[in-house]
Amino acid sequence: MASIWMSELNPQQSQAVGYGDGPLLVIAGAGTGKTRTLACRVAHLIERGVRPDRILLLTFTRRAAAEMLRRAEHLATPSTGGTTAGGKVWDGTFHAIANRLLRHYGQSLGLSPQFMVMDQADAADLMNLIRAELGSSESKQRFPRKDTLISIYSRSVASRTPLGLLLQKHFPWCHDAIDGIREIFEAYTHRNQVQNLVDYDDILLY
Repeated sequence: MASIWMSELNPQQSQAVGYGDGPLLVIAGAGTGKTRTLACRVAHLIERGVRPDRILLLTFTRRAAAEMLRRAEHLATPSTGGTTAGGKVWDGTFHAIANRLLRHYGQSLGLSPQFMVMDQADAADLMNLIRAELGSSESKQRFPRKDTLISIYSRSVASRTPLGLLLQKHFPWCHDAIDGIREIFEAYTHRNQVQNLVDYDDILLY
């Protein structure tokens, strides 16, 4: 059955789908068949005998993950309508997969399996609460508001860039407030640990 859909791929897609072991970087623009290529790659691995639960399919959106897996299942098991072959593939967004892993293994990092995930708005609100508790909101000095604070924090965590360097490069107008910002971030991190909370950046970091 593989030859039926393999014959519909162009040479570059076929090369990506049938590639052997080890890493492969594929650079492709919009409309070049990335979704189909990845779906065929998953189907090809399954047909080669790779256990579905040994395949990890990561995407940026839930919709993309669901679409790729649906196509892969259909290609891998046309006789059954695609209901079983890809059912155990690990698929989802980067955050969703990281969340699943942390529910199982997060205790080694001091996380309870019942940790709560804050979205961007919740994280900004908590940052604002701490900002007010520490008196930064009453400062006569120009001080960043909650959305700017969470943006700085997120970029710092994601890029592993020291706070001073990050402010100098991306938020120069905030550099004079570095001590207050650092104090807020330390309190924010401590509050999350005490209350068993993680934000989107923490999920990927952990």
